[in-house]
Amino acid sequence: MPDPVELLERAVSYTRGALQSAGDDLSAPTPCSRWNLGELLEHMSDALDAFIEASAGVVEVHPAIGCGGDRTVSVGAHVEVLQRKACDLLSAWSAARAGSVRLADTRMRPGLLLQAGALEIAVHGHDVAATGPRGPVLPGPLARDLLPVARMLVTPGDRGVRFGPPVPPATPAPSAVLLGFLGRAE
Repeated sequence: MPDPVELLERAVSYTRGALQSAGDDLSAPTPCSRWNLGELLEHMSDALDAFIEASAGVVEVHPAIGCGGDRTVSVGAHVEVLQRKACDLLSAWSAARAGSVRLADTRMRPGLLLQAGALEIAVHGHDVAATGPRGPVLPGPLARDLLPVARMLVTPGDRGVRFGPPVPPATPAPSAVLLGFLGRAE
């Protein structure tokens, strides 16, 4: 398994490029069936905040306020915020020294949290790219490194709640296998 910070950096790099190919319509559907593009961009922003906060060793759990996909903010403005937060995330974790991260009453190893973060960031990058003209494909080496993380973290109980049922991959490409496992088509 690659170094977790390096894996996170690769996921962020891919997603920063994928964000540039987002469509213009905040109400556009995404591969996340419960979220349109605006809602997904808000979710990504909240997730980046939590992953940045985790670099200090604690993530405060806040009640969900619902993702409405703020229509007063353009896709470009959302992308700009996400680009800045992605840089802040890498900076925070490059300097982090937390031995564990507390999330509510659970403690996690930072490496596991970063692997989960890399998975979330890369897959949502794919989801955003799917809303516009064909964006960058999830790189095979990154997908190959994220597949064991997905298999470790996604349980049968997550199906129908956080992930759809697995989708048979159209090809044996690592990106198709990873996305299919997560209930998405490439």
